Amino acid sequence: MYDHRKLGRELGLFDSDPLIGAGLPYWLPAGAAIRHALESYIAEVERRAGYQQVYSPVIAKRELYEISGHWEKYSDDMYPPMDVGNEQLVLRPSICPHHALMYRSRAHSYRELPLRYSELGGQYRSELSGAIGGLNRVRAMQLNDAHIFCRLDQVEEEAASALELINQAYRDLGISPSRYVLALPSEDADFNSLDCKYVGDAESWAHSADLLRDVLKDAGIDYEEAPGDAAFYGPKIDIQLEDSAGRESSLSTVQIDFHQPERFGLEYIGADGNKHRPVMVHRAIVGSIERAVAQLIEVHGGAFPAWLAPVQLVVLPISDDEEQVAIDVARRAARRGLRVEVAHADEGSLGARIRENRLAPYQAVIGAREAAAGSLAIRERGGQQHEAAPIGEVLDRIAELSVPAAVRSGE
Repeated sequence: MYDHRKLGRELGLFDSDPLIGAGLPYWLPAGAAIRHALESYIAEVERRAGYQQVYSPVIAKRELYEISGHWEKYSDDMYPPMDVGNEQLVLRPSICPHHALMYRSRAHSYRELPLRYSELGGQYRSELSGAIGGLNRVRAMQLNDAHIFCRLDQVEEEAASALELINQAYRDLGISPSRYVLALPSEDADFNSLDCKYVGDAESWAHSADLLRDVLKDAGIDYEEAPGDAAFYGPKIDIQLEDSAGRESSLSTVQIDFHQPERFGLEYIGADGNKHRPVMVHRAIVGSIERAVAQLIEVHGGAFPAWLAPVQLVVLPISDDEEQVAIDVARRAARRGLRVEVAHADEGSLGARIRENRLAPYQAVIGAREAAAGSLAIRERGGQQHEAAPIGEVLDRIAELSVPAAVRSGE
């Protein structure tokens, strides 16, 4: 594997500046293209899976996190409150309380459930300077988060569907988990103690853990149990990935939460006409965009899948005579949604330009013959070369291949 911190800077994907601050990287154009492609992919697969996209503020009153339990159990990882007038505002460490309020803002029938809210939103963690590095651990992140509000009899199916969505994304991204972990409360946790680092009662925790065990077993996934690693509000499935230094971190999670629906007084009207409490399933397909891109850099070494590559097609005119044709091809490619660049003839020999752009999935060499015939000869990143074909036909084919499998197949 590659070191994403070194390669990311060499490829011009991201960087940082002391005036912005440690743990606060910025995205350069090539990195922003990867990030945008990843975010667009997530939004599309979520839409197809029945999620509704929402947006919420990255700041809220301290009281919100007191109700959710974050202030009591998680404040060491939160930024201090900001005094604004007579209120204390906090940068959010988590998106779930905001979605709970969205659910609570309207009455719901059992017929509406499951209700799936998804958001690509910012959240903030007060990480110590010694813990941050590259994109793997940052202080400000964009989180691919979602919360499913459902009936108890729907929980297992929703958690299983979320896990399959994660596994499909991994296949499209070309990455593999190092292991699956069922994060549980500490074995000696005393839920009746005021000092307990978990909220809720032992019975609901045991029920949540059993549901997640069933999801993993039904999916045929081998997993390890990790007492003490649960979130403060519920057990979770953590999908672990390994970086270039052999360090593991969680990228994706599926969690079952009985706690926040109770704390926020969430309800729905059941078939019996009475009020019932929904269950909240937390789910992140790729977790933070930053950590996901760090993993992609290290796995692919800059040779990203075609749908993620910052430049998908490079057009190479052999001489100045083909420059205008190359520019026209690039315009046609861009109209098809492709990310395209022209490696101009005055930038070096053809061989040098091919080597310089070796990470691009596709290269189109245009000589006098191709210019006269209105055709392109495509060279793939792996070295495979194709016979010249009409420009429109070649561009349509590249555009089709530059779409993730799950989106292209309609799965």
